[in-house]
Amino acid sequence: MPTMLTALHNKLQYWLNQSLFQLRGAEPGEVFLSQRRVFIVPSRAGMAFAAMLIVLFIGSINYNLSLGFALTFLLAACAVIDMHLTFRNLAYLHLAAGKVTPVFAGEDALFELHLMNRRKHPRYALWLSFIGPNLAPMDHAVDVAAHAVSSVTLASATVARGWHPAPRVRLQTRFPLGLLRAWSYWQPDVKALIYPQPEAAASAPPLPMAPMENADGNGTAGHQDFAGIRTYQAGDSLKHLAWRQIAKLDMDAEVKLITKHFEGGAASDLAIDYASLPYAMAVDAKLSRMTRWILEAEAHSLPYAFRLGDIVYAAAIGPAHQQACLQALALYEGAT
Repeated sequence: MPTMLTALHNKLQYWLNQSLFQLRGAEPGEVFLSQRRVFIVPSRAGMAFAAMLIVLFIGSINYNLSLGFALTFLLAACAVIDMHLTFRNLAYLHLAAGKVTPVFAGEDALFELHLMNRRKHPRYALWLSFIGPNLAPMDHAVDVAAHAVSSVTLASATVARGWHPAPRVRLQTRFPLGLLRAWSYWQPDVKALIYPQPEAAASAPPLPMAPMENADGNGTAGHQDFAGIRTYQAGDSLKHLAWRQIAKLDMDAEVKLITKHFEGGAASDLAIDYASLPYAMAVDAKLSRMTRWILEAEAHSLPYAFRLGDIVYAAAIGPAHQQACLQALALYEGAT
């Protein structure tokens, strides 16, 4: 019996969401808020205003007050006009999702949303927020001028790596008098890419400065051409330290260590390889460590090769290489 009641409740809730509140799945492209997608009910202030009108009307009847009737019907007419303006302030808007920037797990995913007003009247005090299970609605206000576009950025907390779809959006307004509340729902068809959370710098081991084998099985030393010396950076191999130059440094100098710089193959020195990590480590822990290494290599301008299962990238550096490596880590589905 409880199972039947639960199933009946779920069916009723589904019907209400689909038929009454027009809750839909992800909607790609541009979305139009038609009349059927906008709902309006009295607010608390509106309920108090309605109660006041009833008291005024009853008092005018009891005492036969002509001015009382005039005031009552004047206020009622203002409420009707307010209902029309509140509904019009939200209806007939065009909505579209904007760009989404990838973030690391634990950070807020930022979704850019565009509100397009193609009518001749402006829209004021539109409030937008994400809604859903375990979400605390945080409304953001925006105005949209006539024949203009306004953008708002909503944040959604992230926990795990991978694709993070945008939660459902609720748009609402109480403009102009606050006596009524109009609202609508929208599910943008947009997802944010969540990279693995980088391992804490304090616990992360140094960069794996080791040669990586080429396709022919031969390793590359990466130390063919001496290009000079430079200040030591975290991740530099200790065997490259320029001891003669270090011995000549002044003890009070800010620079304490100097390392030799090589070209013509040094790009192969740094290899970020999933298979080289300890087997006992959890998958997400391995991905977090590789994420930390990628960020450190980019920060120190060290070209790095990347290997994750069947994905192999040659040694390189730069935003495109970093994004490709982090995306591979975010979408990795291997078990070990």
